[in-house]
Amino acid sequence: MCLLYRLDAASNQIATIFAADPGRDPWPGHYVAPGKFAPVIVQRREGRRLVPRLWGVPPPPRVAAQGGRPVHNVRNLDSPFWVGTLRHTEFRCLVPVTSFMEWGGVKGMRTQHWFVVPSEPAFAFAGIWRDSEVPSFAFLTCDPNSLVGAANDASMPVVLNPWDYDRWLTAEWSEARKLVDPFPSQLMAKTGTPQEAG
Repeated sequence: MCLLYRLDAASNQIATIFAADPGRDPWPGHYVAPGKFAPVIVQRREGRRLVPRLWGVPPPPRVAAQGGRPVHNVRNLDSPFWVGTLRHTEFRCLVPVTSFMEWGGVKGMRTQHWFVVPSEPAFAFAGIWRDSEVPSFAFLTCDPNSLVGAANDASMPVVLNPWDYDRWLTAEWSEARKLVDPFPSQLMAKTGTPQEAG
């Protein structure tokens, strides 16, 4: 489960890479952890737009009443909690990323493993957004590829190819769901732990 990533690019750079309107998002480039605001890219009639949202969708009221935490990673695509959001294209988004972290090793001796897509200065996770209690987002996960799986064999974020960005944002769910698949390991690389973690 990915619970830390970096977006080391400023708003204007992200907007250029993803052909989006930067709006008024002042993002300077930094790490992103659960409960922090970060930019996501949504599709509007006039085109893509960068908007700030909180990482972590509030759980259903019944779960929240029992102390349930916000949801950061979406794995069960058939859950009634997510299916309506996923089927409506206006609630899908791109989550721009420059690197992401997975924990590896045994409990008490875990280490950080960071991954990048070397060919892309910034790439995107397949995300969804909601405006319930707070303007929030989460991203989808899938089975890991062999590179990520060597560190964490449970899951990895759904990384999209640039030519699939429009497909994720605008296609019918039956078509967009085909993108929920491990990104090819040969197109990724493992990198050192970033010096700055906060």
